[in-house]
Amino acid sequence: QVQLVESGGGLVQPGGSLRLSCAASGSIFRINVMGWYRQAPGKQRELVAAFTNGGNTDYANSVKGRFTISRDNAKNTVYLQMNSLKPQDTAVYYCNADITYYSGGYYYTDDYWGQGTQVTVSS
Repeated sequence: QVQLVESGGGLVQPGGSLRLSCAASGSIFRINVMGWYRQAPGKQRELVAAFTNGGNTDYANSVKGRFTISRDNAKNTVYLQMNSLKPQDTAVYYCNADITYYSGGYYYTDDYWGQGTQVTVSS
């Protein structure tokens, strides 16, 4: 019913910038929470940045001041602007959303993940 499609990953040198995008599509009634997680090799998946239920933003301490999450509600899209990238930012970045959708006369709420996009920071 709902899909999340990410784009924007790639290889960048330390100190560089990348912008990730995540677009939600389908029979969306409301996006409750939407944000970005990442998983580095051998590590657990961790929150990077997200819009909370109240519309506030939440950032991992390691990215505060360097990453900025933004959104375009009309496009059901969330962005992650990543500046001053470091090698330790290397990971697969996943979009996550808690979405209420309409199907067959009923409303449902589910948690969705994108397919992931690789970000590699290396010289």
